[in-house]
Amino acid sequence: MSKEKVVVIFPHPDDESFGASGTISKFREEGVPVTYLCGTLGEMGRNMGNPVFANRETLSSFRKKELAEAAKQLDIDVEMLGYRDKTLEFEPRQQVAEHLKERIEALGATIIITHYPGYAVHPDHDALGAAVIEAVENVPEENRPQVWMHAISNHSEQDLGKPEIIMDVRPYWERKLAAIKAHLSQADGMMSLIEDHDQASEQLERLKTERFYTYKYQ
Repeated sequence: MSKEKVVVIFPHPDDESFGASGTISKFREEGVPVTYLCGTLGEMGRNMGNPVFANRETLSSFRKKELAEAAKQLDIDVEMLGYRDKTLEFEPRQQVAEHLKERIEALGATIIITHYPGYAVHPDHDALGAAVIEAVENVPEENRPQVWMHAISNHSEQDLGKPEIIMDVRPYWERKLAAIKAHLSQADGMMSLIEDHDQASEQLERLKTERFYTYKYQ
């Protein structure tokens, strides 16, 4: 039985599949348990499928089902944190951090995967990533997990240098693709890109590598 326990903390259904599903698959192949703490139901997402099959009232229920299917493909547990999409930046940071700390400790996390605050493009990504950092800083030093942070913005490497962890996820590509496809309402643009290999080569290659910065505790 692995001593590692991985907890993935992102705000939206599909963040886990696009951003970390190859890495998640590697952990699962090694017998490491993985739990996804999903911040919101992504109910304010703009994509509704192609052809459109959802609307603003029904999107959240579709996205919850899509997440369940992606979790099945990745063989991971999911917990919903219960926040509202596009409002995480307005939630009291300390309260969110306390909520996350309780779940991190209860799950016995040894590695956390989250967004790099300030380099994650979406306000929800930045806000939840920042709350994760506050949460782990409050964990007693002897129990603190490693934190792997996913930076998305174009200037990340210019500002931060090369990420410390670079995972070649080609061996897990089919599983990653299955997880992405599970998010039917969100994946159409990406799947079109993947299928158009002439345009997709650079983007496709980027998806086959997952990069993380490690958090340095103060």
